Amino acid sequence: MNPTTESAVPVAPLPTAPEAPRRRRVHRAWIVAAVTFVTIIGGAAFNSLPGLLFDPLQDDFGWSRGRIGLAVSLDMALYGLTAPFAAALMDRFGIRRVVAVALTMVAAGALASVWMTAAWQLMLYWGLLVGLGTGSMALAFSATVTNRWFVARRGLVTGILTAAGASGQLVFLPLCAWIVDRHGWRPASVTVALAALVVVPFVWLLMRDHPADVGLAPYGGDYVEKPAPTRGAARRTVRVLFEAARTGPFWLLAGSFAICGASTNGLIRTHFVPSAHDHHMPITAAASLLAVIGIFDIIGTVFSGWLTDRFDARRLLAVYYALRGVSLLFLPLLMHPTVEPPMVLFIVFYGLDWVATVPPTLALCREQYGEDSAIVFGWVLASHQVGAALVAFLGGVARDYFGTYDVVWYAAGALCAVAALMVLVIRRVREPAGAALAA
Repeated sequence: MNPTTESAVPVAPLPTAPEAPRRRRVHRAWIVAAVTFVTIIGGAAFNSLPGLLFDPLQDDFGWSRGRIGLAVSLDMALYGLTAPFAAALMDRFGIRRVVAVALTMVAAGALASVWMTAAWQLMLYWGLLVGLGTGSMALAFSATVTNRWFVARRGLVTGILTAAGASGQLVFLPLCAWIVDRHGWRPASVTVALAALVVVPFVWLLMRDHPADVGLAPYGGDYVEKPAPTRGAARRTVRVLFEAARTGPFWLLAGSFAICGASTNGLIRTHFVPSAHDHHMPITAAASLLAVIGIFDIIGTVFSGWLTDRFDARRLLAVYYALRGVSLLFLPLLMHPTVEPPMVLFIVFYGLDWVATVPPTLALCREQYGEDSAIVFGWVLASHQVGAALVAFLGGVARDYFGTYDVVWYAAGALCAVAALMVLVIRRVREPAGAALAA
């Protein structure tokens, strides 16, 4: 027996200094998402304005509500029709360039409207320039950022970015209403022009087109090389439309989302303030109610994104549309010169439901159309804005003809019931994402 081995005593290792805890850095994806959020707020400033200007423009120029509504409807239609091409242009030229140009167009249109004297100029500045600019920063912008920068938490991020539009409404509606009431509509238009211009440096300095630009993987995913710029962006956008249009889910998504636009942007955002003013409610009070919608819109949209990560998007949409339709049927009974508690309850509910439809609709686009989902969602968003445009115009015409908005509220409530049925019949995709278009 070896005595050395037998007498050996285990020696405890010498203590070492504890390692300093590593500081976890915020993933760059969240910074890009924050810049996107601020950008959408800046672009959304103008969307807070049209509903406040029906009466001032009517007083200044003698234009009917139908004529003013026609300019607003052109803005909304171009907003929607630009969105799918904007998504493809972002693939070709990069997010930063497209969004910086879009913000500049919004500012130019809003600023030029200060000197307008004829209705055709209203169509040019509000309809064409602002419509094209805001369309390039539509929800397809959010979808592109989310798809590129996030693998995990996509539903949550979609909800947060969707809520940016509501945040812009929350900030700018009371401000613009106060400016219009105290100083007139022209200073309010200058205010939203400046809001768009202020955001441009943030986009240019902090936005990045792809995680690979900074050597990162998407949040929650693996590193992928940045794809080469895609040529033929317009052709690709149209091709995706024709391919998607051969599938039933596209028409169900587009039709239901058109009703969503009709019952939100086209109806409430455009005509709620003038309708409340018809019942002798002060314009500042009515605008404040829309701002409250913005508060609960943020809560509802983020919560809807969380729900979309966990539940069937079809059932969520059906519930959202059905409850929205019921609430619109009661709205004519709630209009009074003062803000009563039942109106506050309507505003809170409508805010929670306003764009809660976006995260599940975008999730269904991803499920059905895979890699082309951002462009498909752009076309679905186009239908949203076409629906909004029709009601923005027809709502004004109905008010001119009937002297009241009641028939518009009832018709929109019935349409929401139709939308609830449409989303329930969308088929579930069981094959891998992206196979739907190939089928």
